Amino acid sequence: MAEAIVKIDGSHGEGGGQILRTGLALSAILGRPLETFNIRVGRKEPGLKPQHVMSAKAVAALSDGRLGGAELNSQTMRFFPCKILNGRYSFDVASIKASAGATGLIFQTIIPVLSFANGPSEVSMAGGTHVPWSPPVDYLQEVFIPTVANMGLKVNMTIQRFGFYPIGGGRIDIAVKPCSKPLEPINLIERGKIKRLTVTSAVANLPVSIAERQKDRAFKKLQTANCKFQSEIKEVSSPGKGTFLFILADFENVRAGFIGLGAIGKRAEAVADEAADDFLQYWKRKGALDPHLSDQIVLYMALAKGQSAFTTTRITNHLLTNIWVIEQFLPVKFEVKGNVGEEGMVFVKGAGFKICL
Repeated sequence: MAEAIVKIDGSHGEGGGQILRTGLALSAILGRPLETFNIRVGRKEPGLKPQHVMSAKAVAALSDGRLGGAELNSQTMRFFPCKILNGRYSFDVASIKASAGATGLIFQTIIPVLSFANGPSEVSMAGGTHVPWSPPVDYLQEVFIPTVANMGLKVNMTIQRFGFYPIGGGRIDIAVKPCSKPLEPINLIERGKIKRLTVTSAVANLPVSIAERQKDRAFKKLQTANCKFQSEIKEVSSPGKGTFLFILADFENVRAGFIGLGAIGKRAEAVADEAADDFLQYWKRKGALDPHLSDQIVLYMALAKGQSAFTTTRITNHLLTNIWVIEQFLPVKFEVKGNVGEEGMVFVKGAGFKICL
């Protein structure tokens, strides 16, 4: 008997793209058809953008699935998954439309799917690696991947080329080994002591003095945190011009990351302020997870076996929306303590999902 289609209203809460990504991933993993409507409704440019279309096409390829409505600006899409297929894949956002569509968002969609394939996979992705409103590859490498590794995911990422707005053209290579047993739960309540604070300031096809200014500004602001830090200046390969500053905070129990992105007319000092201010806001609170990791980790907690919990420096509407989507698919019920914008705690007893070969 065919599984009933899961219908998801993309206008629920915040994070229309996130609703789509989480819905696609769970649809493929569980083999349940998905219909999403009101996709990014209310936005200045509603409907599917290049990275959303590429995410849908990627998941369809990974699961031998069928898509309806997966085209630019569409506000309704249907997805009918089949079996998840391991293998070698290549996805380029520019094949949908020349753009700096975020590879990080496609990464978020396909990693949970390939983690429940029947064998290892390799993926090459081209597009934006450091673009607004998406996780930069530094964050995925240094914060997200180490965290999910503790749950049993085996993911490796290599940055071949950086991609900045508006040209994109970056490339990342990913290797994923499937989980042979249910994911382990996590218990991230306290950060522990700070081990290392690292500032990486980078430029592509711009004077290195810009990276130096970003680093100097970040150092000046971070002095108020009263902890030791180290720095790295990088000139990175990219088809276009770009700049960023990334702060990695490595604690005994968890990592947190904060990014500032350059833009035309944006001063180097403003790039540094963007990352440093976010870090200092996190530093002054006690929660273990930064708000972005909180959003990203709940899917894996719901799939894991046993009780998981974490504290976060800020409950966000994106977090609550992602939890809502997960609960439409899985027989789990999250408990969230805390109000939006405040520190909080999240609990869930996971479904204990595992591959059925």
